[in-house]
Amino acid sequence: MAAHFSENLQLAVDTVRQHKLRSLLTILGVFVGTVTLMAIGSILTGMNNLVVQQLRGFGTDTIFVYKFTPGIHVGGLTRAERLRKPISQANIRAVEEQCTACQAITAQVFTGFTNYGTSSDAAQYHNHDATPIQFTGATPNAPQVLNRTLSAGRYFNQFENEHRERVVVIGDSVAKALFPHGGNAVGKTILVDGLDFRVVGVFAQQKITGNRQNLTVQIPYNTYHKLYPEAREHFFAAAAKPGEMSEAIGQIRGALRRSRGDGWNAPDSFGIATADSIIGQFHDITAEIALVIVVIASIGMLIGGVGVMNIMLVSVTERTREIGVRKAIGARRRDIIAQFLSEAVVLTAAGGVLGIAGGWLISLLINVLLPNLPSSVPLWAVITGLTVSAGVGVFFGLAPAVKASRLDPVEALRYE
Repeated sequence: MAAHFSENLQLAVDTVRQHKLRSLLTILGVFVGTVTLMAIGSILTGMNNLVVQQLRGFGTDTIFVYKFTPGIHVGGLTRAERLRKPISQANIRAVEEQCTACQAITAQVFTGFTNYGTSSDAAQYHNHDATPIQFTGATPNAPQVLNRTLSAGRYFNQFENEHRERVVVIGDSVAKALFPHGGNAVGKTILVDGLDFRVVGVFAQQKITGNRQNLTVQIPYNTYHKLYPEAREHFFAAAAKPGEMSEAIGQIRGALRRSRGDGWNAPDSFGIATADSIIGQFHDITAEIALVIVVIASIGMLIGGVGVMNIMLVSVTERTREIGVRKAIGARRRDIIAQFLSEAVVLTAAGGVLGIAGGWLISLLINVLLPNLPSSVPLWAVITGLTVSAGVGVFFGLAPAVKASRLDPVEALRYE
């Protein structure tokens, strides 16, 4: 049995070598389908690792609250969500007073939604600048609640917050942009949005996949209010006590609904999310994208399969006399089927292997040229690519193989 398999495999490889160009054109569809599966699959896997590690970095007991649900919003916000009034200081105080399952709450204030995470403000030091930045005012306990660490200096304290000191903590990407030659940022005076601040600390690079930028620029909460009295937008995060996550979410929801005057039958005028809920949103989106990828890859595989079938039918016609000779000297129908199926599988599997190599190369180029777009080749994509490509060969090669096996040896030997 093993000898027959080895012989069929060798015959298949020899046939592919004899018709290199034809074989290459035949497997093009399988190659494109596999490359598509590998490339997009690697991007989705890399992004999934990035999102999961980044959100897990905030801690599994952290709750995020904003005027609409933090996370991923496919299709944008509804008109009702856009018109929601901001979370206020009074709302946050109500949560602090009523959430007994919360062990700590930190708040951030900023001038508007467009300035939160996509700010056009700039930080400057002499002739160097960093833009855009995420410029917010935060309470002194932010690093503890959000699990952030500093690589240099310290975070501002309650005294500096109460006295509205002009101190600032900057992200590591901002520090590298302002001090490109490795100078110590702590103690330097920088300009943020045209105002001078003394740097007291630098956030450490977050332990996430890829070379993600940390463009955070934070000043004390009260300092921000003093400099930007018109600022009304608030975001806050709460750290739940161990084992009391659901109780903390319920208490936060109740406190906010009461303080914001939400009617008993009205929906929440705010959004609550956790790391797990945001990860779940991302997985739902990537599942839909993955389905589209499968459809696109299937089209390529289908085209490749049809090409394989056509070429194998041509091959059967070209080798009619060979088939007659083999049957005349004792080859059975299953031997003929195995021979032609082996050729079809070798063709499509070669397309799959080339596609995997091409997908891996694309993933490598993405990581080199676009470091902010993470890419990681998943094992499931490799296995799927090989399995499906070989399966295409079996499915589309079966009809030509059966046709070859049914040829009458006498008629086949007479074929010119």
